[in-house]
Amino acid sequence: MLAIGAGEIESHGVKTMLLADKLKRSGDFLFRWRSFILLGFAPFVWNAASKPEAIELAIGPLYGGIYEATCIALVVTGLLVRAFTVGFVPGGTSGRNTAAQLAKKLNTTGMYSLTRNPLYFGNCLTYAGVFLYTQDVLLALVAILFLVIYYERIIMAEEDFLCDRFGDAYREWAHDTPAFLPRLNGWKRPALRFSPRTVLRREYSGWFAAVICLFLIQAYGDYFVEKDGSLDKPWLIAVAAGAVIYVTLLTMKKKTRLLAVPGR
Repeated sequence: MLAIGAGEIESHGVKTMLLADKLKRSGDFLFRWRSFILLGFAPFVWNAASKPEAIELAIGPLYGGIYEATCIALVVTGLLVRAFTVGFVPGGTSGRNTAAQLAKKLNTTGMYSLTRNPLYFGNCLTYAGVFLYTQDVLLALVAILFLVIYYERIIMAEEDFLCDRFGDAYREWAHDTPAFLPRLNGWKRPALRFSPRTVLRREYSGWFAAVICLFLIQAYGDYFVEKDGSLDKPWLIAVAAGAVIYVTLLTMKKKTRLLAVPGR
């Protein structure tokens, strides 16, 4: 006899978890630890950085420099997508919470009128730029494929949560809005004004982490491949400025109310 209930199939006394339920549980796990899981790629990134720059060797220093600038632009674009998203949303949504799903209201305007997951889209652009910056094409392809599967699971878990919480309102919005890649029309003006202070309070760590990652890849390669112990002045300036800004904003966030915005 077959009995079906709550994500499981029971046949002859044996319960089997449905695939959708397994994917949701894996998505919940990845959501909880999403700030740390990608650190598993760090050894592969450093290994790639310790090898000669394949793109530069193949097409020359000039075009290699253009390639690196393109990777940096991809990283910055991803960070700007996040900033433009976070700057409009109300408090209790679109944050960096990792303990559990959180949503006090449904975001459907601003970047959320173009894609249901603008923060994850921005993250993917940033991560892809970092991985491509290593000039290890195989590593970049594997990492990008992992990102697709990784965020697919997280999005499935989030959508299950949002369907339960917001019901038909979520389903109607999801029907008209792409899950990941933004559409080019259909922009809906947010109810709240853009808040630079909210962006500074929420996103400063992500910007500094991106600068550090790119700097370490560049410095690691210069030291082990080119045997050059000196560091590029522009990178030193970027890291020093980033560190000062990071410490300043962290202090302001922890010790003052200067970055606090009511309702954000």
